[in-house]
Amino acid sequence: MVRYYNDQTNFRLRDKRKIASWLKAVAQEEGYALGDVTYIFCSSEVHRKMNIDFIGHDYFTDVITFDYSDLKGEGIVSGDIFIDVDTVKDNARIYGATFTSEMHRIIVHGVLHLCGQKDKTPRAEKQMHRKEDKYLKLLSEM
Repeated sequence: MVRYYNDQTNFRLRDKRKIASWLKAVAQEEGYALGDVTYIFCSSEVHRKMNIDFIGHDYFTDVITFDYSDLKGEGIVSGDIFIDVDTVKDNARIYGATFTSEMHRIIVHGVLHLCGQKDKTPRAEKQMHRKEDKYLKLLSEM
Protein backbone atom coordinates (compact mmCIF):
# COMPACT_ATOMS: atom_id res chain seq x y z
CA MET A 1 0.00 0.00 0.00
CA VAL A 2 1.27 3.47 -0.85
CA ARG A 3 0.43 6.37 1.45
CA TYR A 4 1.13 10.07 1.03
CA TYR A 5 1.56 12.72 3.73
CA ASN A 6 2.74 16.31 3.99
CA ASP A 7 4.95 17.91 6.62
CA GLN A 8 5.13 21.71 6.52
CA THR A 9 4.37 21.96 2.80
CA ASN A 10 1.23 22.56 0.74
CA PHE A 11 2.29 20.22 -2.08
CA ARG A 12 -0.42 17.92 -3.39
CA LEU A 13 0.51 14.98 -5.59
CA ARG A 14 -1.88 14.43 -8.50
CA ASP A 15 -3.06 11.01 -9.69
CA LYS A 16 -2.19 9.23 -6.46
CA ARG A 17 -3.85 5.95 -7.47
CA LYS A 18 -2.06 5.94 -10.82
CA ILE A 19 1.26 6.64 -9.06
CA ALA A 20 0.61 3.78 -6.64
CA SER A 21 -0.14 1.39 -9.55
CA TRP A 22 3.00 2.57 -11.30
CA LEU A 23 5.14 1.96 -8.22
CA LYS A 24 3.67 -1.52 -7.85
CA ALA A 25 4.64 -2.23 -11.48
CA VAL A 26 8.16 -0.86 -10.87
CA ALA A 27 8.67 -3.12 -7.86
CA GLN A 28 7.38 -6.12 -9.83
CA GLU A 29 9.67 -5.33 -12.76
CA GLU A 30 12.57 -5.21 -10.28
CA GLY A 31 11.55 -8.64 -8.95
CA TYR A 32 9.78 -7.57 -5.75
CA ALA A 33 6.33 -7.02 -4.32
CA LEU A 34 5.31 -3.59 -3.09
CA GLY A 35 4.61 -3.58 0.63
CA ASP A 36 3.94 -0.50 2.77
CA VAL A 37 5.56 2.55 1.24
CA THR A 38 4.93 5.97 2.73
CA TYR A 39 5.84 9.22 1.00
CA ILE A 40 6.22 12.27 3.16
CA PHE A 41 6.49 15.51 1.18
CA CYS A 42 8.16 18.07 3.38
CA SER A 43 9.78 21.48 3.62
CA SER A 44 13.52 22.03 3.19
CA GLU A 45 13.83 22.78 6.90
CA VAL A 46 12.26 19.47 7.95
CA HIS A 47 14.29 17.55 5.38
CA ARG A 48 17.62 19.18 6.28
CA LYS A 49 17.06 18.46 9.98
CA MET A 50 16.43 14.81 9.11
CA ASN A 51 19.60 14.80 7.03
CA ILE A 52 21.56 16.10 10.02
CA ASP A 53 19.87 13.90 12.65
CA PHE A 54 19.79 10.58 10.77
CA ILE A 55 22.52 10.71 8.14
CA GLY A 56 24.97 13.24 9.52
CA HIS A 57 24.85 15.46 6.40
CA ASP A 58 24.35 19.20 6.89
CA TYR A 59 23.05 20.07 3.44
CA PHE A 60 19.92 19.91 1.32
CA THR A 61 18.98 16.78 -0.61
CA ASP A 62 15.86 15.90 -2.54
CA VAL A 63 15.12 12.50 -1.00
CA ILE A 64 15.87 10.43 2.08
CA THR A 65 14.79 6.79 2.07
CA PHE A 66 14.34 4.72 5.22
CA ASP A 67 14.33 1.12 4.04
CA TYR A 68 12.32 -1.54 5.89
CA SER A 69 12.34 -4.01 2.99
CA ASP A 70 12.67 -7.76 3.23
CA LEU A 71 14.44 -8.40 -0.06
CA LYS A 72 16.00 -11.73 0.87
CA GLY A 73 13.01 -13.22 2.68
CA GLU A 74 9.60 -12.38 1.30
CA GLY A 75 10.88 -10.03 -1.42
CA ILE A 76 8.69 -7.19 -0.18
CA VAL A 77 9.81 -3.56 -0.48
CA SER A 78 8.68 -1.24 2.28
CA GLY A 79 9.88 2.05 3.68
CA ASP A 80 9.41 5.73 4.35
CA ILE A 81 10.50 8.14 1.65
CA PHE A 82 10.90 11.81 2.59
CA ILE A 83 10.94 14.25 -0.32
CA ASP A 84 12.05 17.89 -0.03
CA VAL A 85 9.57 19.65 -2.33
CA ASP A 86 11.63 22.86 -2.54
CA THR A 87 14.81 21.04 -3.54
CA VAL A 88 12.88 19.10 -6.19
CA LYS A 89 11.66 22.45 -7.58
CA ASP A 90 15.21 23.81 -7.59
CA ASN A 91 16.55 20.69 -9.28
CA ALA A 92 13.84 20.83 -11.96
CA ARG A 93 15.07 24.32 -12.87
CA ILE A 94 18.73 23.25 -12.80
CA TYR A 95 18.11 20.19 -15.01
CA GLY A 96 15.64 21.90 -17.34
CA ALA A 97 12.82 19.55 -16.37
CA THR A 98 9.25 20.24 -15.38
CA PHE A 99 8.50 20.12 -11.68
CA THR A 100 6.10 17.21 -12.23
CA SER A 101 8.62 15.11 -14.16
CA GLU A 102 11.34 15.80 -11.58
CA MET A 103 8.96 14.88 -8.76
CA HIS A 104 8.06 11.62 -10.51
CA ARG A 105 11.79 10.90 -10.97
CA ILE A 106 12.40 11.36 -7.24
CA ILE A 107 9.34 9.28 -6.34
CA VAL A 108 10.60 6.33 -8.39
CA HIS A 109 14.16 6.95 -7.17
CA GLY A 110 12.99 6.18 -3.64
CA VAL A 111 11.33 2.91 -4.65
CA LEU A 112 14.41 1.89 -6.62
CA HIS A 113 16.46 2.36 -3.44
CA LEU A 114 13.99 0.10 -1.64
CA CYS A 115 14.52 -2.46 -4.42
CA GLY A 116 18.24 -2.42 -3.66
CA GLN A 117 19.47 0.00 -6.33
CA LYS A 118 22.44 2.06 -5.13
CA ASP A 119 23.73 5.39 -6.46
CA LYS A 120 26.92 6.12 -4.51
CA THR A 121 29.40 5.40 -7.33
CA PRO A 122 29.40 6.94 -10.83
CA ARG A 123 28.53 3.55 -12.37
CA ALA A 124 25.67 2.90 -9.93
CA GLU A 125 24.41 6.45 -10.41
CA LYS A 126 24.27 5.94 -14.20
CA GLN A 127 22.38 2.69 -13.71
CA MET A 128 19.94 4.43 -11.35
CA HIS A 129 19.36 7.19 -13.90
CA ARG A 130 18.73 4.65 -16.69
CA LYS A 131 16.18 2.86 -14.51
CA GLU A 132 14.49 6.16 -13.60
CA ASP A 133 14.20 7.00 -17.31
CA LYS A 134 12.81 3.54 -18.09
CA TYR A 135 10.16 3.79 -15.40
CA LEU A 136 9.24 7.39 -16.22
CA LYS A 137 8.51 6.13 -19.75
CA LEU A 138 6.36 3.37 -18.25
CA LEU A 139 4.39 5.97 -16.26
CA SER A 140 3.77 8.02 -19.41
CA GLU A 141 2.36 4.90 -21.09
CA MET A 142 -0.07 4.11 -18.26
